[in-house]
Amino acid sequence: MKLTDVIRRPLVTEKSTLQRELQNVLAFEVHVDATKVEIKQAVEQLFGAKVAAVRTASQRGKLKRQGRFVGRRSDWKKAYVRLQADQKVPEILEIA
Repeated sequence: MKLTDVIRRPLVTEKSTLQRELQNVLAFEVHVDATKVEIKQAVEQLFGAKVAAVRTASQRGKLKRQGRFVGRRSDWKKAYVRLQADQKVPEILEIA
């Protein structure tokens, strides 16, 4: 799997913003089959930051309905990446 396939997009929520500011933790939506080692390598090579730890969580897709028709969103996976204490959050992920 290519590095750009592992990380889909950054997650921008209230929780992820607070974690980024206070605890030096970044949140990403990642490929469902990505492992912690692949996520760590992708972040280190794409953003040039040293990673201390990676935590992952698999999310079930929600049921959505349009009138009487019921559909399901795809399952997805998120990763919380803790940077080492001496590392700064990459500028590309800073939100003004």
